[in-house]
Amino acid sequence: MNLKPLTLAAIIFLALLSACKRTVVEEKSPGFVLTDTMLAHTRFVKVARQKVNSEMKFFGKVMADEDKLVEVFPLVGGNVIDVNVELGDYVEKGKVLAVIRSSEVAEWERENVDAQSDLQVAEKNLKVAQDLFEGKLNSERDVIAARKDLEKAQAELNRIHSVLSIYGITSTSEYVVKAPISGFIIEKHITRDMQFRSDRTENIFTIARIDEVWVMANVSESLISRMQEGLNAEITTLSYPDKIFTGKIDRIFNILDPQTKSMKVRVRLANPGFVLKPEMNTVVVVNYEEPLEMLAVPSEAVVFDNSRYYAMVYKDPSHIETREVEVYQQTGKTTYIKRGLEEGETVITKNLLLIYDALND
Repeated sequence: MNLKPLTLAAIIFLALLSACKRTVVEEKSPGFVLTDTMLAHTRFVKVARQKVNSEMKFFGKVMADEDKLVEVFPLVGGNVIDVNVELGDYVEKGKVLAVIRSSEVAEWERENVDAQSDLQVAEKNLKVAQDLFEGKLNSERDVIAARKDLEKAQAELNRIHSVLSIYGITSTSEYVVKAPISGFIIEKHITRDMQFRSDRTENIFTIARIDEVWVMANVSESLISRMQEGLNAEITTLSYPDKIFTGKIDRIFNILDPQTKSMKVRVRLANPGFVLKPEMNTVVVVNYEEPLEMLAVPSEAVVFDNSRYYAMVYKDPSHIETREVEVYQQTGKTTYIKRGLEEGETVITKNLLLIYDALND
């Protein structure tokens, strides 16, 4: 039976319509053309294949470099009569931090006076013994004994002076606590009128140089195999959300915390202007290279719309295609594409959203 011409035309139209629906690429509207003005402000990039760089993100904390940190302990007991610094102050090496009046210091001063007196007596006795020996009034043995007494007195005085030097004691009954290095006071456990026992084991100050700091980060057990020394790390903080600090992983602590099941890694980084403070919380992003290659485009060349990713493939001002793509991952400013683009194709980066809306509204 012959089909009527109208019916045949309807079948052909439906077949063409069905084929259009199966098309992966959506052609631009015939009326859209990229003008010369817009073209001058539009940027393009070639789709290229490259090694996949991935990133891992951890939480960490700023710490002072332990190699540039000194804890200060009181070497004597006594009563604190003065404290000259506060937490967070910067101090130069040798600055007086605190003054402690101590009975121990007074005792050492008394011993120093006695040792000086004993030395003077021993010197006089030696001189008398030598004079008597020259006058044949005593023996050489008496001279030798006097000389040994003088040596003992000198040794005792030297010992007392060494103790006074170690403790920084001058001629009063006060023990002066001085800064052993230049740096910031990051711990302070001393106040005026506080009393110390001579057997105190806790530090009263901690001083740290923070021109270079550590960031300690916790790595989950599932990511341990990807960690290695020398990887680049980017550090961000709540205090400076728009500033990225860069460093390298210089130490991996190959022990798991039994509570968190995580491993600590250390990032060492410069700290110009001392903007990073100990105990600051940080986000640590570590970049590493995966053993595979994939097509890559700048992340600004991809549009996310209706739960799908699209790229605008440029051929010429009147031929621009909206291409759906499958994204492998986005790492920083680079997006890796599993399928949807071909190597060497040109995609739009700048003015992407404007052109996408013009073609797909």
